[in-house]
Amino acid sequence: MYQLLKIILFKLDAERAHYLTTNTLNFLNRLGLTSLVRSLMVGKVTDKPVEFGGLRFRNGLGMAAGFDKNAEYLEVLDKLGFGSVEIGTVTPVGQDGNPKPRLFRLPKDTGLINRMGFNNKGVEEAAGKIEAYRNKFPQSSLIIGGNIGKNKVTPNEDAHLDYEKCFVRLYPLVDYFVVNVSSPNTPNLRALQDKDSLKVIFETLRNAEQKLVGNEATKPLFVKISPDNSFEQIDDILELVNTYKLTGIVATNTTISRDDLKTDSAIVDEIGAGGLSGKPIQQRSDEVVRYIRSKDSNVAIIGVGGIQTGSDAVDKMKAGANLVQVYSCFVYEGPKMISRITSALHKVGD
Repeated sequence: MYQLLKIILFKLDAERAHYLTTNTLNFLNRLGLTSLVRSLMVGKVTDKPVEFGGLRFRNGLGMAAGFDKNAEYLEVLDKLGFGSVEIGTVTPVGQDGNPKPRLFRLPKDTGLINRMGFNNKGVEEAAGKIEAYRNKFPQSSLIIGGNIGKNKVTPNEDAHLDYEKCFVRLYPLVDYFVVNVSSPNTPNLRALQDKDSLKVIFETLRNAEQKLVGNEATKPLFVKISPDNSFEQIDDILELVNTYKLTGIVATNTTISRDDLKTDSAIVDEIGAGGLSGKPIQQRSDEVVRYIRSKDSNVAIIGVGGIQTGSDAVDKMKAGANLVQVYSCFVYEGPKMISRITSALHKVGD
């Protein structure tokens, strides 16, 4: 069914199609029709619990950050069968992001290019949505991650303060945090992956947590890294992960590389700047996951990048991921991929 709908959706601007899809799903949910949608478009979701960082995920499939920036679709994503949703990237103050158009499909490559620029309604809006969801569904097993970033106008030397504001506000509401320092769409953000910059951010968040909860168990904290990092840069990040006792790494964000694409180079050049996701980054994302696991057997890894099929998800897990996330896959494969991927993940380790 989705493949027929996709023909219509792909005639629309990619960002417009995204909001049409998500808002339609929310509308159907308000009408009480999500179970019907799940039956017709998803099928059987196979849950196999995954545990790490003190969290228990009902299955190993999560929706990656970027899909639900403002925590507006938690209920419907929960009912469709995702084990977790990473909301955001959230910034302290709402911002429009980069000028439109800013989201583009590469159908020949099963990929997307985006230069959204952390468009979101701000941390207060997200906090309110999560709180409302928690109150409405107190028994929900959905794991909610908070992906946090800095506002575009905040200079890098003050970035740690933006991360702290989001961290403190969302701390009672989300199950884990992801520090996003790897998006290519906010000027100079990737410079925060530098060792000294990350030290300041992690130390700030750990101090903030100490003030919030004292010596109680810490909330899982991850850092999301770029696939364009060298292995030497990843080594530096791993050192900090251990120093500041982070739970793990989200690997990986989008890439600025345009190598080996099937899409005509003139079309790619016309699209311009932005982060490439989807199938084209699968190999590099898997390489990064595999490298991290080879260097540290204990660090938790959330693997994201290039997953389109159940076997892709299994490959990511075999490379060393504890959990996988998707975004582009939802665009190209639709809700059916939830049943396909959870079914494949159920067989891992059996």
